[in-house]
Amino acid sequence: MTEEKSSAFRARLIGVAGNSATMEVLDGEARSSDELVFCGSAQTRKVLSLREYNGHTMAELDSPVEAQVGEIVARSVERPEYVDQFEAKIFWMSEREMLPGRSYSLICAGQSVDATISKLKYKVEESSGKHIAANSIAQDETFIANLSLDRNIAFDPGSTRLETSRFELRSGDSKILARGEIRHSLRRASNVHWQALAVDKIARSKLKNQTPKIIWLTGLSASGKSTIANIIEKKLLAMGKHAYLLDGDNVRHGLNKDLGFTAADRVENIRRIAETSKLMLDAGLIVIASFISPFRAERRMARSLFEEGEFIEVHVDASLALCEERDPKGLYKKVRRGAITNFTGFDSPYDRPEKPEIRIDTETVSAEEAASRIIDYL
Repeated sequence: MTEEKSSAFRARLIGVAGNSATMEVLDGEARSSDELVFCGSAQTRKVLSLREYNGHTMAELDSPVEAQVGEIVARSVERPEYVDQFEAKIFWMSEREMLPGRSYSLICAGQSVDATISKLKYKVEESSGKHIAANSIAQDETFIANLSLDRNIAFDPGSTRLETSRFELRSGDSKILARGEIRHSLRRASNVHWQALAVDKIARSKLKNQTPKIIWLTGLSASGKSTIANIIEKKLLAMGKHAYLLDGDNVRHGLNKDLGFTAADRVENIRRIAETSKLMLDAGLIVIASFISPFRAERRMARSLFEEGEFIEVHVDASLALCEERDPKGLYKKVRRGAITNFTGFDSPYDRPEKPEIRIDTETVSAEEAASRIIDYL
């Protein structure tokens, strides 16, 4: 038995001027005398008349509306949901492994938001429908997951078969990675609210007489990150600045001691560090984060947490051959013996930064000179 498609009206706003709204109809059709809701602004307006123009529907409304292009428009009596979390069934199409915690671009009925797969619930075996536990997803696999968005969007459950029930996940370079269908919304606990505080980042920064920044050092193991980071912190403290160094190894002894070195654990490692760095920057500190942070997607996610100019990406660049020659912790020797797996540069990739604020070639630049260059940049 085929499930019938809902007759609900859904449209995307493509223009607004005074009492007139131009819409691209996605599903159903509007009627004169309908009351429409503009989902992003939650404003409702009655339709006085409708006409077609260049393939779009133009509605004359009973009063002017202040709404944003791209908003979903619906009849007020059959509104879509408007939240920032939902459960979905997703078909993964890319050769790239899907990793929970990684940030993707989500497109739903023209609405574009940043989305994170916050929880991978299980994989679905297509032949039997059996549910299979999984930590990551490969190409052509279907799975059920919770998604968390950076802002609310209007959507409908998949049972409606409306355009607003389907979405795509894309990479930073706009390649389609997956297609999905929304199952139902996930609502936050109603007793949890963002608490407005009297003291903010500006006040804390003034007290410290400095502009807080994140200096994010990324590079292969033994490229020189920790040495440079140590010198930066000492120099800043000597200048009377309030700085704090977050080191990759040290953090794994406490905050991230439950994480290993699989690709999924690396994603979660950087997510936690980025959120911790954000709190420390809010305290008015200059934060020096020294982590391999091998995946470009996670560095992009970390940058997105901060305001323009706060995040300074420093690529501590050295060839794999030189890093292996240095090998201060003996890690590369263990890799060669097969004692360590999932090691960056060998069986786990390193995505070189494309446009870092600073690139340091530690084959030609000393750690002292590198630290001075970074501080000069500040």
